[in-house]
Amino acid sequence: MAKCRLLIALLAPLALGAAAVSPSDIPSEGSVMNLEQCRQLALANNKDLRRSAQQIKVAGYEKDQAFAAYLPSLDFAGGYMYNQKGISVLESDQLLPIKSFNPETKGYEFDFVKNPIDGKPVMVDGKPIPSQVAYLPKEALSYDLHNVFFGAVTLTQPIFMGGKIVAMNKITGYAEQLATAMHDNSAQDVIYAVDAAYWQVVSLKAKQKLAVSYVNLLDTLSHNVSLMVKEGVATKRDQLTVDVKLNSAQIDLTKVDNGLVLSRMALAQVCGLPVHTVFTLADEDAETISTTAPVAKSYDMQQVYASRDDLRAIELGVKIYKEKEAVARASMMPNLALVGAYSFSNPNMFDGFQKKFNGMFSVGAMLTIPIWHWGSNYNKLRAAKAQTVAANLQLDNAREMVDLQVNQASFKADEAFKTFSMTESNLAKADENLRCAQLGFRDGVMTVDNVMEAQTAWLKAHSENIDARIDVYLCDVYLNKVLGRLDVQAAQ
Repeated sequence: MAKCRLLIALLAPLALGAAAVSPSDIPSEGSVMNLEQCRQLALANNKDLRRSAQQIKVAGYEKDQAFAAYLPSLDFAGGYMYNQKGISVLESDQLLPIKSFNPETKGYEFDFVKNPIDGKPVMVDGKPIPSQVAYLPKEALSYDLHNVFFGAVTLTQPIFMGGKIVAMNKITGYAEQLATAMHDNSAQDVIYAVDAAYWQVVSLKAKQKLAVSYVNLLDTLSHNVSLMVKEGVATKRDQLTVDVKLNSAQIDLTKVDNGLVLSRMALAQVCGLPVHTVFTLADEDAETISTTAPVAKSYDMQQVYASRDDLRAIELGVKIYKEKEAVARASMMPNLALVGAYSFSNPNMFDGFQKKFNGMFSVGAMLTIPIWHWGSNYNKLRAAKAQTVAANLQLDNAREMVDLQVNQASFKADEAFKTFSMTESNLAKADENLRCAQLGFRDGVMTVDNVMEAQTAWLKAHSENIDARIDVYLCDVYLNKVLGRLDVQAAQ
């Protein structure tokens, strides 16, 4: 499943409160908390879950952003430019020849200066001299463009983008679902971690009581042996043997005490509380840990596939890659958009050259048709298809790993239940064995070694029973986790 988690992390591909732990959320000293309350605290305070909740928001915003591509976009662009020089169309003042109406030809003709002798036009430098001219000064066609202001408001409505917009909307929708699935998968991990820490504390508290009882048994035995030594019915060796065993039991009790303190710190940390927070668990002071939790044995693998959030995330990743194929294919198709604009400038030349703002509307369509890109777009599509195939192979491999994981968890849960049943039957035998050893020692038919062996067997039986009970709970939670049956919503 490591590859599964890696792919999920690469693809990411239900919002909780993002506030930090407030003082009111910290249990007061002596308060009692059950497993469900610990789960809720952990889900509310876990920083990874709060971060993934923000990722869900990000995916939602990106989904809204992709939907906006269906709608027309309105943009404004403007600017100012300073030019060092103005513009003049003429190099200098100009004299323009004028045509006159000729009644004989009934048309306009140039009137040239004629020689009075022969009546022919007077030529200067090979050109006739017009008799009338119009004076056009240079300033008439000179324009002041030192300060130019311009701008445009543009409206663009996509009509056909080759399916790119539809594909992007599907991708962002899948990405939002993927972020939610990843969040729920992380929440299940947190719940399992809380359960493991919770039952570890309960287990160590039960073992602490067991260790205290064992120390008391050895202390009582040590006292009885000391009296027997004084009476001469026991040896000094017997006394030393019991005392060594008592010292060893006291050391074990110290280790259990320290382990219990550290386990409480670990539980507080998983719940998002300060590690030195002191609170009591609802199950730790019970005379016996409650009977076995129900073990989920029946399951259908198709339902498991549909319930597993990590598999769902990978499936969504496959769908995302499939839509990326559509995006790549869109780059090979024509794009059509409707464009409308209002452009303006100062100065403008709509009614002659005027130093004021004026503009006009324009409407048109823009068509882009890819023709030849040396196979770039086609190779992009082929790469997207290869990614989809790779993602499908990864999904198949993940399902095989889930099959193995479910079967292992099922066998482990069944084994834990059978082990618990055997330890239950061993308890009565160990208690009876210890009672018989104590009676035999009192009657003088059993030695100190026999009593200590019975006590050790009694300690082992009870310790194994505690471990087996806790293992049943944890195996059942883990089996429900791999089956996708942990109800994250209910815990939140």
